[in-house]
Amino acid sequence: MMNRIVTGRALLIAIFCLAWLSSARDLYAADAGVRVQLNTSKAGPRSVESLTERGILRDYRYAWTSLAQALESNTFDSLEGPFTGDAKQWLRQTVLGQQQSGLTQRYLNQSHQVDAVFYAPEGDVIELHDTAQYRLQILDGNKMIHDEPVVVHYVVLMTPGADRWVIRQLQAVPRF
Repeated sequence: MMNRIVTGRALLIAIFCLAWLSSARDLYAADAGVRVQLNTSKAGPRSVESLTERGILRDYRYAWTSLAQALESNTFDSLEGPFTGDAKQWLRQTVLGQQQSGLTQRYLNQSHQVDAVFYAPEGDVIELHDTAQYRLQILDGNKMIHDEPVVVHYVVLMTPGADRWVIRQLQAVPRF
C-alpha cells in the first residue's frame, strides 16, 4: 500500500515537473524572437535600480511578444497583461480593424534599442525611447501582400502594475 502511495506521488511530481518545464520552454521560445537592449544610464531625475531595470527589460520584451501575437492572430488575449490605458485601447482598435478587413500583421526578427530618458522620483512612471527594427509582413488571409524591413521610433510610458511593469502609452514618432 505504501509503495502505491509513494509511486503515485512520484508520478504526480513528475507530471507537474514536465508540465512546468513545457510551459517554461514555451515562454522562452515566445520571447526568443524579441531582442531588447535597455540603457538606463541617462534616466533621471531618479536612477533606475538594477531590480527595476531587470523587471522593465523582462516586461518590455514580453509586451512586444504579446503585441506580435495579438496582431498575427487577430485576438485580444495576449494584450490583457502587458498593456493598459491608451496603449491597450489603440492595440484593441488595431486588432478590430484587422478583423474587419481580414488582414494580419507579422513582426519578425524584432530588435529594440531602448533608452530610459525619464524615471519619476516616486518610481511610478518611466519614459523610454525605443528604436525598433523588425520585418513587417502584412497578410490577406494566407497571401502576403507586403513585406519590408522597418525602423520605427517609439515613445513609451510604462508604469508599475500589481506584479509587473505595463505599457500605458506606445506612440510612434518620426525621430527623437
